[in-house]
Amino acid sequence: MHKDDNNLPVFGIGPVYVLSCFVVTALGLALDYNGKLGFGKVSACKTVAFIIGILLIIVGASLWVCTVLIQRIGDSIKEGKLITTGVYSFVRNPIYSAFIIVFTGALITAANLVLLILPVIFWAVLTVVLKRTEERCLLEKFGDEYACYCKRVNRIIPWFSFAGHNK
Repeated sequence: MHKDDNNLPVFGIGPVYVLSCFVVTALGLALDYNGKLGFGKVSACKTVAFIIGILLIIVGASLWVCTVLIQRIGDSIKEGKLITTGVYSFVRNPIYSAFIIVFTGALITAANLVLLILPVIFWAVLTVVLKRTEERCLLEKFGDEYACYCKRVNRIIPWFSFAGHNK
């Protein structure tokens, strides 16, 4: 692709989506903290939930760092390149994945089953929005290359595929 053809936004739907998920996560945690969601509490697993939540927050933050700071995705987007290596070899949208993982971790620390519906909602909304926005743009711009990439790599949930991996 020529540089003149570059019409990919650097941020995409990211800021609005992430801010919305942050607000919903904070609201859910606040409701739990204030005892409004007491019926979903799982007191027996509080320590385990806290540890799992912290581990997920670390994994999500690490994924974000790998994508933004190490792989420097912003530079590739500005150059109009399709990236399919590094973290992009096991998830097509690692920045969105990173935030969902962090928010899920934060919600798990509350040890409240009611709050676990939120990551499912975050995933569903993101799936619909990505199909209608960024993925259409990428398919238009990169055609078969992007379509083949989509068949190999999950949209949001990181998955290590050993068969048929990038050439």
